[in-house]
Amino acid sequence: MPLDFPLFPEAASTMAGQVDAIYLFLVALSAFFSILIAGAVVYCAVRYRRRSDDEIGSNLHGSLLLEIVWSAIPLAIVLVLFFWGAKVFFAQSRPPADAIEYTAIGKQWMWKFQHPDGQREINTLHVPKGQPIVIKAISQDVIHSLYFPAFRVKKDVIPGRYTTVWFEATKTGSFHLFCAEFCGAEHSLMGGQVVVLEPEDYERWLAGGAATAQAPEEAGRQLFDQLACGTCHGEGDGGRGPSLHDIYGEEVRLVDGRTVTIDDQYLRESILTPAEKIVDGYSPLMPTYQGQISEENVFKLITYIKSLSPSPEDAAEANPAENAASAADEATEETL
Repeated sequence: MPLDFPLFPEAASTMAGQVDAIYLFLVALSAFFSILIAGAVVYCAVRYRRRSDDEIGSNLHGSLLLEIVWSAIPLAIVLVLFFWGAKVFFAQSRPPADAIEYTAIGKQWMWKFQHPDGQREINTLHVPKGQPIVIKAISQDVIHSLYFPAFRVKKDVIPGRYTTVWFEATKTGSFHLFCAEFCGAEHSLMGGQVVVLEPEDYERWLAGGAATAQAPEEAGRQLFDQLACGTCHGEGDGGRGPSLHDIYGEEVRLVDGRTVTIDDQYLRESILTPAEKIVDGYSPLMPTYQGQISEENVFKLITYIKSLSPSPEDAAEANPAENAASAADEATEETL
């Protein structure tokens, strides 16, 4: 915000200016028409008031032009607001491709954050300036709402469903975060702060906790082994359960004929309530882990399973010879 007005939090993200612009436009539009209508009411009350008891008002006939004007102008304003709001909404809903993923768990009455390298924080989140951050969040108990006023972003955090919110901080400093959904007796205490650091300062901060941090993939692998998941979900196709290698993002057919995409939500449901969606060709043998493992451990398992399905870029780096051969074939085809 260019104005130092105490009712507005500081604008400290790439989206803040766009959100403020549409908000201020709505305020200005409302003020303009409120003043215009109030002024017209006062003018007409004075100009056309009855000056004597024997005055009789004259009949007014409709005007087609007037009807068109006062229908077209509101329509144009509403369309501008719709497309402008849709543009901002889509920008807030689609994180950039280079965004770094953090995780957040809402719990009465705290926020638990985890960094990509495994470091954890409670009610505090350190992030680098100028780097898009996407937070994948879920609630462990009731509905919460993760709200960053200075970044102009807010997202409901719901039990049993992953939601995402992203921002890119443009200023260093400490900024408030809140739960914006009434969640119980201590709701007013469910807040914290986001500490935005310069990239080099953020790296130093990460290095300070590197000794105690454990990468989510490694933690997930250990939990995977501890729960003996590999007994049924081996690398091949001959196990009692489907293989978990190279499955993330793929479509799978269920016994009821439906086809679903294997994403974070599907993996979570398969861990906690495996009988809900049985893969075609397999029996419902897997026990439920509902209430037996925490949301943090579900995150770890999902992260590990996702690591078993490398991206095309990772696969190319892991197989440089195959990548070179493919490039040579493409060059040969272009020559021919």
